[in-house]
Amino acid sequence: MPVPRGSSEATLAAVGAVLDSLPPDARRTDLVFLGDLLHAARGRGPTLDRAVGVAFDGWRARSPGLAVHLIRGNHDRAAGDPPPAWGLAVHNEPWRRGPWALCHEPQPVDGAYALAGHWHPCVRLGGPAKDRLRLPCFWLGDPVARPVGVLPAFGHFTGMHPIERRPADRVWVVADGLVRRLPA
Repeated sequence: MPVPRGSSEATLAAVGAVLDSLPPDARRTDLVFLGDLLHAARGRGPTLDRAVGVAFDGWRARSPGLAVHLIRGNHDRAAGDPPPAWGLAVHNEPWRRGPWALCHEPQPVDGAYALAGHWHPCVRLGGPAKDRLRLPCFWLGDPVARPVGVLPAFGHFTGMHPIERRPADRVWVVADGLVRRLPA
């Protein structure tokens, strides 16, 4: 599948901007990609791996103490692990970190609150003039009844999947650089 030129660089620039907004001590912790960092094995090769590696090196240089992790997603499993030179620790799901289970596929994990990617959740909002809007969202299930949260996609080359919200779910939409909680 053709990928628009510059989409990887734009996504890494956005990650870099978030890292730059953090206090210096927070840049010496962990960054976790919840899967699908790479798309397909057919699009990979030494030239692409080197080019993306150079882009990775550029934004990683801004936060030298940052440990970067990848939870293998369905596309990562098909594409293969990133080259070792990228310096990512790669994990199968679920990867347990304290009270969290970090996953690609949304799934309950005994004794943990699971955070996942994969679905690229969004909500559809409508107004009185029949206008409609789709916004990416953070979708957090009830900590007891459904302890699974799905985070919005961060990349510039992703789609969105409308969620089916349950009454106890908590949802925050992302729009114009702001995050706002939706009422229940």
